[in-house]
Amino acid sequence: MLDDATRERVLTALLVGQRHSWEQGVTAAVLEQTGRAAALRVLVDDAVARQLPDGRLAELDPACAVNSAAVGLFVERLAAGDPGLAAAAARQRAWVLTGAPRAADGTLFHLLGSREVWADTVHMVVPYLASLGEAAAAVAQLDGHRARLRDPRTGLWSARWDEDSGTLADARAWGTGNGWVAAGLARAVRELPGRAGTAAAAEVHELLDACLRLRRPDGLFGDVLDEPARPADTDVASMLAWAALLGATEGWLPARYGEVGEDLLGSVVGCLDALGRVTGASAAPHFDRPGHSPEAQAFLLLADSAHRSWRAR
Repeated sequence: MLDDATRERVLTALLVGQRHSWEQGVTAAVLEQTGRAAALRVLVDDAVARQLPDGRLAELDPACAVNSAAVGLFVERLAAGDPGLAAAAARQRAWVLTGAPRAADGTLFHLLGSREVWADTVHMVVPYLASLGEAAAAVAQLDGHRARLRDPRTGLWSARWDEDSGTLADARAWGTGNGWVAAGLARAVRELPGRAGTAAAAEVHELLDACLRLRRPDGLFGDVLDEPARPADTDVASMLAWAALLGATEGWLPARYGEVGEDLLGSVVGCLDALGRVTGASAAPHFDRPGHSPEAQAFLLLADSAHRSWRAR
């Protein structure tokens, strides 16, 4: 879908931008998926250099409780035979498993100083825990987040739940929130054994279908999925494209989702500017207007890589 020159521009725009811990996580995924082992090692070493004493890797914002797990997944993968990485990975693991704040049932809160459960956390911790072999913990996080945030009527996920009031703090179905869930579970499917993997695949399938019903005539999705007057957010299409293409390639989604993912990817490629930036994404760092973001760059590259794998199958 992307030619080599365009792909390099998109990657360059990703690498030169300032990034938070979760953005380091999706950047690491791009580097791994595109075979850039040396660059991935540099990123991992930097994540360790910026690890907080409590174990959170690459964390520049002390309020973020769980986002460091997104890059922790890649520190774990490179830790074998390296005592320094192994120790850093163990500190991150202990933080997620026991140190991070959570509800009485164990469901993690997204921020320190706030007892809120966020949809975004699914992407940060479920594939991370699954990759550690902590399948029961991964499933427990998925179950806790689903029970609080998924609307059974629509199949969409609300953004935030307030544990103290027992109500939704933000009931809106943000596009990127649902994208984080779809992408995180898509990454976790292959790591979860047996019924757990099958259930995660079914969750992705249902969420993709719920989102696709709200796709706009231009091929994109709203920043709030079910509010037509809201602006589009191009990143959502990339996130869903990656989940669809990965599922079709790995065989846990019906084959037709490869074509769905290809079409979604094409809608985003048409939004690139001359510098290789994805336009019309929810803009970093505050995500309060259309613009550019590292995660939009990363998910386009992930979807493009998955598209090439799907084409080559």
